Amino acid sequence: MDRSADIAIVGAGIVGLAHAYMALRKGYRVVLFEREQFAVGASVRNFGLVWPIGQEPGVGLNRALRARQHWQEVAAQAGFWIKTNGSLHVAYHEDEWNVLNEFMELYKDAAYQCSLLNASQVIERSPVVRAKNLYGGLWSDTEGTVYAREAIRKIPLWLQEKYGLILKFGHVVTEIAVPHIKTARESWRADKVFVCSGADFETLYPEIFDQQPVTKCKLQMMKAVTAKPVSIGPTLCAGLTLRHYAAFAECSSLAKLDERYDQQSEDFKKHGVHVLLAQNEAGELIIGDSHHYSRTVEPFDSEHVNDVIVDYLRSFVDLGDFRITERWHGIYPKVQGNISLVIEPEPNVTIVNGLGGAGMSLSFGLAEELMDRL
Repeated sequence: MDRSADIAIVGAGIVGLAHAYMALRKGYRVVLFEREQFAVGASVRNFGLVWPIGQEPGVGLNRALRARQHWQEVAAQAGFWIKTNGSLHVAYHEDEWNVLNEFMELYKDAAYQCSLLNASQVIERSPVVRAKNLYGGLWSDTEGTVYAREAIRKIPLWLQEKYGLILKFGHVVTEIAVPHIKTARESWRADKVFVCSGADFETLYPEIFDQQPVTKCKLQMMKAVTAKPVSIGPTLCAGLTLRHYAAFAECSSLAKLDERYDQQSEDFKKHGVHVLLAQNEAGELIIGDSHHYSRTVEPFDSEHVNDVIVDYLRSFVDLGDFRITERWHGIYPKVQGNISLVIEPEPNVTIVNGLGGAGMSLSFGLAEELMDRL
């Protein structure tokens, strides 16, 4: 077998898959190494959301909007479900409504595709939203949903079939000295290497990661099913989300919202809780999440944190009876002060990391930029 390639990619999560896709489209011979038999990291332990509304105007928003287009193209060809269902940020307090109005005024000329809805219009979009005390909401047209577990499994197989991607699942890359790449089983040659290793800072270039402002974030999530079928419409979130995403950080009215939530419960900030509700093709609900930051994360999940998440969820949606069918945690890499970490530890090797919780939203856009530089 010819164990050589133009480009080698380490990691078959969404960051690695996006880089493989962009390289293959340009005609490069690509080999993809993944230590597991299939991807099991943060790329399959998330909401499956493409979420431009969370990005600040400029690089992040533009990258996310391009990624959204790529997701639609890839889903159509690879044969997995995608729904361009948009998003709703709902408001039940004056401070939340003020933030949404300030956001609209602040970014009226930005590339967001948003509008403010009154309470009746919100309910028309999503009948599960609680009507009592509802001020209204921020509708955004740009968000989409995939079922991450399905998409991340299908994309590499489709790339293999359509473009000839060389898949090496179950191969841990232990050494890189371009053009040489060693795994526990094989030796390869490649002209360029992209290391997309997610929250694994320890296997390759640990000394480089030690020099960077990177950490790991553990998030707790759940899957639920309702007693009676429901359709939530767009992906839903409420006031807590406004203080989580950078898109709202410049809103001066956020300070009062922040203060009220701190007074309401110390658990929200202590556990980094903001709540999103997504729905997959089978009608199952994806609920989350929390955020705990550390270079080594605690392996044990807190049922109290799950309760905080579910209690807040119930404050803005009425799903009837539902039961939790799965609980899990994910771990993603986070870089301080930036939306990604792209560095070259040695010639012809590029580390791509630190996309935080926006890997699904940004990876295709970032990979497109990096491959265009080759």
